[in-house]
Amino acid sequence: MTPPRRSAARSVASVEYGTDAPRLDPVDPRGLVDVGSDGSDQPGTDHPSTDLPGPHDSRELERYVGADLTDRDLEGTSFSECVFESPRLGAARLRGARFVESVLSDSFAPELAASRSTWHDVRVERPRWGSAELFDADLRSVRIVGGKIDYLNLRGARLTDVVIEGCSIGELDLGGVTALRVALVDCRVGTLDVTRASLAHTDLRTTSFSRIDGLAGLSGATIDDDQLSMLAPVLAAHLGLVVD
Repeated sequence: MTPPRRSAARSVASVEYGTDAPRLDPVDPRGLVDVGSDGSDQPGTDHPSTDLPGPHDSRELERYVGADLTDRDLEGTSFSECVFESPRLGAARLRGARFVESVLSDSFAPELAASRSTWHDVRVERPRWGSAELFDADLRSVRIVGGKIDYLNLRGARLTDVVIEGCSIGELDLGGVTALRVALVDCRVGTLDVTRASLAHTDLRTTSFSRIDGLAGLSGATIDDDQLSMLAPVLAAHLGLVVD
C-alpha cells in the first residue's frame, strides 16, 4: 500500500512530539469472483453467476464492478476480502454491516446509512458522499484517501489507527468519539465538532479548519503553530481571557 505523503517527516515529528502515527495493515484482496452491476459475472470469466447481497448475508472474495446497491437492504451484511469499484450506495441500508480487509473505490452515495457498522482493515478511495451516517461505528486500520464528503457523522464511534488523507469534508462530527492513533493529513474541513471527544495520539497537523466546536474535546490532539494561531482567539474566549 502506498504510504501517506510526508511519511518521513511525520515519523520524525511523531517521535519529537510523542504522537504515535496510525498503524495500518496492507489491504490487497486477491482471487476474487467478479460480480457485475446486474448481479451476474463479468463477460469472459469462468465463475458461476453470483447474486447481489441481501440483509445479513456473508460474502467474501468478491469484486463488485459498478454495482448499483441503491436503496438495497444490506443491514448486518458481512463483506470479507471484497473489492467495490464505483459502487452506487445511495440510501442503501448498511446499519450493522461489516467490511473486513476490503477496498471501496469511487463510491457514490448522496446518503450513506451505515450506523453501527464495522470497518476493519479497509481502504476507501475517492468517496463522493453527501451525508455519511457512521455514528457508533467501529473503524480500525482504515484509510480514506481523496474524495469529497459533505457531512461525515462519526459521533460516538471508535476510531483506532485511522488515516483520512487529502479529503474535502464540509462537516466532520467527532462528538463523543474514542480515538487512538488517528491522523488527518492534508485535508480541508469546514466545521470540526469534537464535543466530549476522547482523543489520544490524534494528529491534526497539515489539515485546515474553518471552525471548531467543542474546544475542550481537542485535549489529546496534536496541532501545528499555524493552527494554534488560528485557534488563539477562540481559545481565549473559551477560557474567558481578556486580551488587551
